[in-house]
Amino acid sequence: MVADTLTGTDGIAAAGVGGAGTARRGRTRFLLRHLGTPAAIAAVLGVLYLWVHGLRLDSIERRTLNYTYMHDRVIEHLKLTVVATVIVIVIAIPLGVIISRPRARWVSPVVLALSNLGQAIPSLGLLVLLTIKFGIGFKIAMFGLVVYAVLPVLRNTMVGIQQVDPTLVEAARGMGMTRMQVLFSVELRLAVPVILAGLRTALVLTVGVATLATFVNAGGLGDMIVNGIKLSRHPVLITGSVLTCCIAFLVDWLGNLAEDVLRPRGLS
Repeated sequence: MVADTLTGTDGIAAAGVGGAGTARRGRTRFLLRHLGTPAAIAAVLGVLYLWVHGLRLDSIERRTLNYTYMHDRVIEHLKLTVVATVIVIVIAIPLGVIISRPRARWVSPVVLALSNLGQAIPSLGLLVLLTIKFGIGFKIAMFGLVVYAVLPVLRNTMVGIQQVDPTLVEAARGMGMTRMQVLFSVELRLAVPVILAGLRTALVLTVGVATLATFVNAGGLGDMIVNGIKLSRHPVLITGSVLTCCIAFLVDWLGNLAEDVLRPRGLS
C-alpha cells in the first residue's frame, strides 16, 4: 500500500515535471518564432551600419548613403507596398468571396485566368508597356504592383472558403443563420488562415517588385540599387539590396503575427 502510494506520488511529480518541461519548450519555441526574425533583422542592419561606416566613401557614395536619402527611399518603398496591398485586399478578397459562391463558380476559371496574366507577364515589361501608353509616376507603378500581387490573395480566398466543411455550413443554416451570417461567422472565419497566407505571399512579392518602381520615377529602394549598378558603387548597391530584404522579412513576420492573432481558436 505504501509502495503504491509512493509510486502514485512519483508519477504525479514526474507528470508535473514533464508538463513544466513541455511548457518551457513551448515558450522557447514561441519566443524563437516571434522574436527571432526581428532580432535577426536588427543584427543584419547593425552589421550593415558598421560596415558602411568603416568604409572610405567618396562624394558620390556620401550623397546616397546618408540618413535623409535612405529614410526617404525607405518611406517611398513602404508607401508603395502598403498602398498596393490595401488595394489588393479591397479587390481580391470580395472578388474571391463572390466567385466562390455556388451560383458564380462558373466564372472562376475566367477570373483566375485573367489574374494569372499579371504574374505571367514580366513585371518590368508590364511597367514599360504602361509607361509607353500612360506615362510615368506613382499611379503607373501602383497599377503594375496590384496586377502582379492580386493572384495569391484571390486564389487563397477562394480556396479558403471552398475548403470549409459543408456540414458546418449546413449546421449553421439549420440553426437559423442567414446566408450572410454563415459567410461572415463561419466560412470567412475558418478561411482566415488560408487568406492570410496568400496575403503574406502578396506582401513579400510586392516588396520585391516595388524595386522596379524606380524605372517609372516612383522612387523606392530601387533608386539605390539602380544607382549602385549604374555608378559601379558596390556599397550603395549592397545597402539598397539589404534594406529591401529586411523589409521583406519584416512584412512576412508581421503577416505571421497577424495569422496567429486572427486564427480562430481551436484551429492548429
